[in-house]
Amino acid sequence: MAAGSDIKTLAEVIPEAALVEMARLLVRTPSEQSALFEADPAVQSFIADCVMPMLERYGHRGRRDAMGNAIFESGPASGPRPAMLLGYAMTHPANAMQSPFDAALLDTPHGRAIRGRGIAEQKGSLAAAIAGFVAASAIDPASRRLLIVSTAGETGSHKAAECMLSAIDVPPALCVVAIGTGCRVALANKGRLDIHVDVRGRSSHSSTPWAGIDAIAGARVVMDRLACLDLGPKRHPLLGGATLSPTGIRSFPEATHTIQDHVRLTYDRRLLPGDDAGDALAQVSAALAGIEPWLVEVHAGVLQYPAEMHPDGAFMRALRAGCARVGIETPAVFASHGCVDAGLLERLGCEAAMWGPGEQAMWHTADEQLPVGELVAGANGYLGLLLAYAEGESGGHA
Repeated sequence: MAAGSDIKTLAEVIPEAALVEMARLLVRTPSEQSALFEADPAVQSFIADCVMPMLERYGHRGRRDAMGNAIFESGPASGPRPAMLLGYAMTHPANAMQSPFDAALLDTPHGRAIRGRGIAEQKGSLAAAIAGFVAASAIDPASRRLLIVSTAGETGSHKAAECMLSAIDVPPALCVVAIGTGCRVALANKGRLDIHVDVRGRSSHSSTPWAGIDAIAGARVVMDRLACLDLGPKRHPLLGGATLSPTGIRSFPEATHTIQDHVRLTYDRRLLPGDDAGDALAQVSAALAGIEPWLVEVHAGVLQYPAEMHPDGAFMRALRAGCARVGIETPAVFASHGCVDAGLLERLGCEAAMWGPGEQAMWHTADEQLPVGELVAGANGYLGLLLAYAEGESGGHA
C-alpha cells in the first residue's frame, strides 16, 4: 500500500450505489453481437463513449488498439509482470427480451437485482472489474496492473485478445477473465475447434435426379460416419471427454428445383487440456476418407485453446489471500465446457481463469438478471486478488 494512504476498501473509492449505477450505465449502452462482430459501430461506441469516459472520471486515461480494445495501465511502467483483469464489451442480441436496455432495479426474494441484456454474462463482471481496478489503483498506486476491455464477448475467437496482447509490452503473470460464472473460478475449460466439411457432388434439375450427384445425400453419409466416430479414451477428471457436434449446415446452389452440388457442414470439436487441434482435424479427415462418389474436403476453422491451471498456483494463492484480505469467502471452483480467452493467455505463461458475478443459467435468457450483492462481492474479489498479487510480488511490502 502506498505510504500515507488512508484508503483501504472498495466502498471508500466506489460506494455500492455508484457501482450499481456503473453497471446500469453499461447495460443502458447497447453493444449487441451483429454480423460485423468486433467492428460493429455499437460495440466500438460502447468502448469509446461509455467505458473510456467511465474510467476517465476516476483519473484513468486508456488507449485503444487496432481492434478498438481499451487498454488501461496503472502503476510503474516497469517491474514484475502485472496482474490483469479482462472484460468484454459485446453481448448476445436482445432477441425476445423485453426492455433489454432499461437496466431496471428489481426487488427479488434474494434482494435487489439489476435486469438487462448482458448483465449476468459480460456487463456485471465488467462493472466489477472496472471497480476493482480503480479501487486497487487508489489503495496501492505503486503497483503495476492492467485492465483491458475487449471488443469481443460473443465472437468465439481469440482475434481481439491476440490484438490486445500485441499492444502491451509484456504478457500478464495472471489474468481474471471477467465473465459471469456464478462467482466460481474455472480451474479448467475445454477449447474449441470449428471443423468445416465440404461435400461436393454435381447439380442437375430435380426432375432428373439421376443426372446429378446429390451432395445432400453425401452429407447424410458424412453425418452418419461422424455420429459414431470414436474420439478416443482420454478423460479429464473435471471435464470428462471430448465432444464433436454438428452446428451448421448449408447447401448450394440456392435455387429451386435443383439437385444440390455442394453442402457445407460445420462441426464443433471440443478440446481437452493437452489436446492438439491438428490431431483432432486429422481424425475427422481420416473418418471421411473414401466417400464415393462425392468429393469431401475437411478444413480447420476458428480455434480457441483449452485451459487448465493448478489449484495451488499463483492465481489461486492470490485469490485466497485476496478474499481473506477483503473479508469474503474463497470462491468455489469448477470446470467449464465453454471457453473464452484463458487458453490463449495460458499459452503465454499467464495463469488465467474465468471468474465473475452472474449465473451462466441467465446468459441469453429473456429475463437476464444479476443480484446486487453478487456484483459487490465480485468487485471486492477482484480488488482483493489485485492487492494480494501485488503484495506477493513486492515481498509483502506493497
